[in-house]
Order: sequence, then structure tokens, then C-alpha cells
Amino acid sequence: MVGMRRKSSQVVGAALAAGALVLGLTACSGSGSDSIKVGLITKTDSNPYFVKLREAAKAQADKDGAELIAVAGAFDGDNEGQVAAIENMVGKGVKGILITPNSSTGVLDAIKKARDAGVVVIALDTATDPEDAVDATFATDNKAAGVTQGKWVRAALANKPPQVVMLDGTPGGTVDTFRHDGFLEGFGITNNSPEIVGRENTNGDQTKAQTAMENILQRAPGINALYTINEPAAAGAYQAIQSANRASQITIGSIDGSCTGVADVKSGKIGATVMQFPAKMAELGVQAVVKFAKDGTKPSGFNDTGSQLITDKPVAGLDSKDTAWGEQNCWG
Repeated sequence: MVGMRRKSSQVVGAALAAGALVLGLTACSGSGSDSIKVGLITKTDSNPYFVKLREAAKAQADKDGAELIAVAGAFDGDNEGQVAAIENMVGKGVKGILITPNSSTGVLDAIKKARDAGVVVIALDTATDPEDAVDATFATDNKAAGVTQGKWVRAALANKPPQVVMLDGTPGGTVDTFRHDGFLEGFGITNNSPEIVGRENTNGDQTKAQTAMENILQRAPGINALYTINEPAAAGAYQAIQSANRASQITIGSIDGSCTGVADVKSGKIGATVMQFPAKMAELGVQAVVKFAKDGTKPSGFNDTGSQLITDKPVAGLDSKDTAWGEQNCWG
């Protein structure tokens, strides 16, 4: 995403939540006192995406004989909890920290202190702002993924005049900004275009997305195109759309590529999704920390872990794979 990434969550974490998060630190693998300790801090434990990322990190740590210390935020936006977790992990003697930051700027001071203490810090999935606040980033090119979603949704509408709704995630995160801006670029509109008839933040949560969509449908009944930040948001929106008997009239695009999301594409709930590969992010991150611990080699820069359009309704000019392929490769 070099040249395309731009500056872009809620900082709500109470001291109690932060304390609970740190107390929840668990050693997931490895047992020897001489084993390399790798810290992993994800946004939440409730999103299946981060569960997959943690499972892949654990498997790679087991393979490399390392000890994984994994922790998650109490909720999406729990910046204070992540800051406390970084400090705690440095105290535990980790060689490296892998983090999916809730806020792209809110953890920067804690990351700097960790790096100053000799800990290598790698962002997974979500870039920091600025990117060089960490040693390296392993993530999807979210701008490109958003462009792909936007291009597919626009092409799927054919000649219908667009009425677009944007179901965003959590303000302040680079993932949210990149995907949003990418969709607009791919679709061929801007934030101020009259084609956008509704916009809500959902925190990527299915229930919040369903409520947001119910409200939007009441005030913008003519919508025919929907951007969603992720597949849980798409699933929630679909429930509202189906209840309003509008499922055949609204084209839904999304990003994630979970096995559940691919199933929703296969069943027709979502028209297309852009698959990303969190297992690859986690594996590369753990490998990089282990290498650093062994020979001092630090990873660097933005490392794109790839994305792939998944749909059973291909359009001209866009590379895509069908849901059969998606079922075999979901979140690999």
C-alpha cells in the first residue's frame, strides 16, 4: 500500500477493564524458562477473525518452540487496555509484541517504550499511524481490498442509478479508513457524492449493524448498494434487509473472507467478499520475532499478506474465485 496509505478508537477503556485485560494474560504455548516469549495483543476475543489470528499464532509458536502470551481488548476500542498489556508484556520479558491496535495512534507511546526497551513490535492487520511507529506491519492492503469491493458492487448494479449506504467500523482506525476510502475509489464516488444516502458506524458488530440498517431503511427506502466494513456487519445488515423484504433489491459487498462469510456469499446473503489471510499475518509475525530473538534480525516496512475477491457472480475485469475455492482457503 506504499503511496496509498493515509492518515486516518474510541479511547474508552476504563482502568478496571484494563486491569481485567492484563490479569487475563495467558501463556498459550511453550513451557521452558529459556523459550522465546512472544506477546500477542488483539482487539477483542469475540470477533472470529481475531480468534483465528490467535490460533494461527499459537500453532506457529508451538512449531518454533516459543511461548505465546496472548491477550485481547475487553471491547473494540479498548485502547487503554492494550497500553496496559504492552507494559505488562515488556515486564514479562517478551522478545517481541504482535499487536492489532484498537487505535492507530493511541498506543504509540507504549510501543515506543517497548521498542526502547529492546522489544521488537509488529503490527498485525491494522497499521499504526505513522506506520514506522512499529518495526514492521503484516497486514492486508486494506485500501486495495476496499477498491475491489467498490468495483464489484458498482459493476453488479449494472445500469441502475446507485443509492449507496456505508456501514463503517470504528472511527480512528487505519483499517476502517483504508477500506472506506478504497470502496469510494473503486465505486467511483467521494464522501460528498449524492449517491451516498446513508452512513453509520457499527464497530464491525452484527447487532449494531442490524439496528443501523433498520434505521437507514426507514429513511432511505430506495437503497440498492451496501458497503460493509466486515462480514459480521454484512450479516447484521442482511437480517434487517431480509425483514424488510428487500433482499433481492440490495447488492451487498464486504471484506474478511471467513468461512462463515464465504457461506453467506454461497447462500446469496452477501454478493461478494474480499478474503484476507489472518493466519498468514500471525505466522509471519511469530516467525519474525523468533528470528529476531535468535540472530537480531529485525523485520521492517509494510508487508502485504494479500487479498482475494470471492463471489459466485463474477464481473468482467475483476479477478475472482468462487465460493468452492473460498471454502478451501478461508482465512488461511
